[in-house]
Amino acid sequence: MYLEKNIHVMDSFEFEYGRVLENVEVEYRVFGTPKYDEEGFITNAVLFFSTFNGIYSFLRESHQYIMSHGNFTDEFYFIVVSPLGTPGSCSPSSTGLNYEFPRYTYADGINFIRQFLAEKFKIRKILGLVGEGIGGYIVLSWACEFPDEMEFIFIVNSAAKVSGYRFIISKVLELIMDSTEDYYTDGYSISKTKNMIAVNALLFAHSSSKKIFNNLNNDEITAIFEDFNDECIFCDIYDFKFRNECSMEYDVVDKLGNIKAKSLFVGTNDNYFNFELDMLPFKELVPNSIVIKQEDKKENYYFEEKDYAPVGEDVIAFLEQFKK
Repeated sequence: MYLEKNIHVMDSFEFEYGRVLENVEVEYRVFGTPKYDEEGFITNAVLFFSTFNGIYSFLRESHQYIMSHGNFTDEFYFIVVSPLGTPGSCSPSSTGLNYEFPRYTYADGINFIRQFLAEKFKIRKILGLVGEGIGGYIVLSWACEFPDEMEFIFIVNSAAKVSGYRFIISKVLELIMDSTEDYYTDGYSISKTKNMIAVNALLFAHSSSKKIFNNLNNDEITAIFEDFNDECIFCDIYDFKFRNECSMEYDVVDKLGNIKAKSLFVGTNDNYFNFELDMLPFKELVPNSIVIKQEDKKENYYFEEKDYAPVGEDVIAFLEQFKK
């Protein structure tokens, strides 16, 4: 589904540590049907936050099944926001600040979107937040810090903190980017491009399940990696480095009890997130939550509707209760 890009410009935005940027752009897309209360407030806004760019995404591949069987475009008003630090919205690359961009936190990221919503849309309370992977970090942080601002959250393949294996991966990514000899120079360079290709290769290695990778021969893996790299090749080194640094500080474990929204967690046991270690604990740590495992039955890398039918029905049943 192609969604037209829109840009809203905020006069200014203040980061937690006090630095202020002016004329701050926010990229967003909308689809679905807004519904209003008697005072003209939108009552069915659902915000979506994606994972790292890449071919294998549960929400992207299951989207067709869930939407075609659930008819949610008539019931929900979806707002897809490019978060703080990502191209399209205010980021190191889009502002031209590059390595001089303000270091930001997930608290900054949430306040960035909350300010945007207050300026652009008439919304008293968000209906739901949907996030996958690092997009789930934004959703969980928001639900922990402002638990009264949404009715539901829906998280796929995410975690409550970056630690252990994920922290090691982030440190490796940091080392790759820190090895860029001309990092503190402006403009294109071969070394920056080569290091981002190395970053993409590491991300690709964690973009799918071990079962799927083991079902592919090396030529097939090479072809899929080239597709992945084509999607990610224009990822800016400064955008990525600042986002990686932000993620390494992410930890909301001690705040999960604050969440009031009805919560659905779906885990697929990919190479980066582990269902038993990352997703299953939400069942005990988050009040009023449902945790579902998507069984690893996929035999190939690409979408087949049957792969998502069982858990897709569970997702549809969860979302049905929020139709206005």
